[in-house]
Amino acid sequence: MPYVSNDPTWWPFIYFARIQSYFLVGSITAVVYDWTLTFGQEFELVWMHRWSLMTVLYICVRYLGILYSVVYILGNLPFSITDEVSTILYFTQTWTPVVVNAMLGVIMMMRIHAMYQRSRTMLIFLTVVLLTATIASGIMTVIVNIGVPGVEEVLSGIPRCAIYMNTDSIRLGDETLIPATAWEILALFLGAWIVIKHFRELRQSPTGSTIGDCFMVLTRSHVLYFMVFAAVSFFNVAQSLTNIQFSSSVGGGVYYGILDIVTVLQMFVLGPRLILSVREYHAKLVTDSDEGTGMTSIAFQEGGHVSTGGDV
Repeated sequence: MPYVSNDPTWWPFIYFARIQSYFLVGSITAVVYDWTLTFGQEFELVWMHRWSLMTVLYICVRYLGILYSVVYILGNLPFSITDEVSTILYFTQTWTPVVVNAMLGVIMMMRIHAMYQRSRTMLIFLTVVLLTATIASGIMTVIVNIGVPGVEEVLSGIPRCAIYMNTDSIRLGDETLIPATAWEILALFLGAWIVIKHFRELRQSPTGSTIGDCFMVLTRSHVLYFMVFAAVSFFNVAQSLTNIQFSSSVGGGVYYGILDIVTVLQMFVLGPRLILSVREYHAKLVTDSDEGTGMTSIAFQEGGHVSTGGDV
């Protein structure tokens, strides 16, 4: 049954939600615009290539982003919905980031595995760490959402989807990103370490330019992705250390609006580009070299040889 109130004390919250919705529209527009902008590359480099794990991950991340955007819009539109639909919309919004960040973790793991010359030891280590971080985030998300109902609120005649949580659950929810943040820091460190090591070796290698280009492609997209992820982590940690998460001020609406934008950019714009950037580089190598047609994966080899491809 919907909660109905015409109490003027809700007006600051209504303004808060309205301001946040403006940023929400901006973030959704960014996802759709990026998809439109890169669809030509996607069709050529993803749909027209043989299917692989990276192909599946790309499609899932890209189109879950569009689904997530649609669900987010439905949850914030001012029309009447049932409590059951509110619950479905809420859990979709809650679990999509957990699933997508796990997929992005697999993409990053495969990139680092390739950079470390496909070391089996490194693959096992990365798999264990990623599984630990993903399971920890999943368990925390389950604990936070046990018994959380989705309800319809009608505040001053404006219907909206809402959920009710206690203070401890809200704070724990803010901490669900900590395991993923630890994973991303580790991935950045491992990536930076191998890049520095290889660039030192390439100074002595006459064939170092091709390998250097490969590392530059990986490093550039990796660093940009991590910078935006760091912004997401900063905003989440800051809200857990302050009372802004319990504020209905205009500043709070702007704060959460910015958080929505950087979160969407990290997962659904820069995430798919982790794969597109490598596949685009591989396609360029194939065009420039007759020998490139037999390359299927990125694997940095000893002695200055490198093969590149679209599966990382």
